Amino acid sequence: MPQPALAGARAHTRVRAMLVALAALWLALAALSDGLFLSPRNLVNLAVQASPVAVMACGMVLVIVARQIDLSVGSVLGFTGMVIAGLQVEGGLLAAPLPWPAALLAGLALATAIGAWHGAWVAYARLPSFIATLAGLLIFRGAAWLVSDGRTLAPLDESYSRIGGGLSGTILGVPLPVLVLAAVALGLHVLATRTRFGRHVFAIGGSPLAAKLAGIDVRSVTLRTFALSGALAGVAAVLTTARLGAGANSMGTQAELAVIAAAVLGGTSLSGGAGSVGGAVLGALWMQSLENGMVLLDVTSALRQVIIGFVLLAAVAADARSRGANR
Repeated sequence: MPQPALAGARAHTRVRAMLVALAALWLALAALSDGLFLSPRNLVNLAVQASPVAVMACGMVLVIVARQIDLSVGSVLGFTGMVIAGLQVEGGLLAAPLPWPAALLAGLALATAIGAWHGAWVAYARLPSFIATLAGLLIFRGAAWLVSDGRTLAPLDESYSRIGGGLSGTILGVPLPVLVLAAVALGLHVLATRTRFGRHVFAIGGSPLAAKLAGIDVRSVTLRTFALSGALAGVAAVLTTARLGAGANSMGTQAELAVIAAAVLGGTSLSGGAGSVGGAVLGALWMQSLENGMVLLDVTSALRQVIIGFVLLAAVAADARSRGANR
């Protein structure tokens, strides 16, 4: 099992390296776009676009640290977002539309329950998390379509849409999605580093058998970790639907790839036991910066996917090399 002090030092080193890499990427994109990338308008758009991925990446850190994976987050985002939009626009089985705060709370509760459902399959039915959440990816991607028969659900309440970070959705000039991300990241950092639950997650990642012998309820911790991941996918669904002002069944498509890539780029080890919330946020910002910059440079969608794929491959290779060097 990795020593906490050593693991913490490695996490800080990775965060510093990510800051340097992010600064280098920004300078390169600014030069290639004649300064357009660093314009205030684009930086605000970048921050708003990166927030949902970064929020989910914060939860993905704990999932991966515990030696699991959650492939369902993008589909949970899409399904939950469609339910939130449907409750506001049509009301569903309730016949009458719900006020947006009630629809929001219902969506968050649903996303948390879905995450716990995945966790139960992994912790108690002993299914590999890859299989359980891959099934969830398929189920809830289809369910997002079935909620509205493929229709876009709009318009959403104007007050709700402010959460998405439009011109009126700011506090002291800071977009609300960025403030939500800051609160989530701070809360998850404290949870991971200052609570018994966080210590148990890292202990399980270091050695599940040793954690069990030490008296840790591995199954309960695993279930709660997936429930947390689901809840944060729900938060991301709120930010996404509010930004769009509508519910679209394509929301969150392939978002799980960006979320996992952000966590790995930020220093979360795929072998478990090591990772940091701050690193995941920087990883999400780096990934979104790359995507945003390539759009500004008019790089085709196909080529963008190729480049991002190579970036993910390089990040995983670096993680493997780092683990080999530390053995």
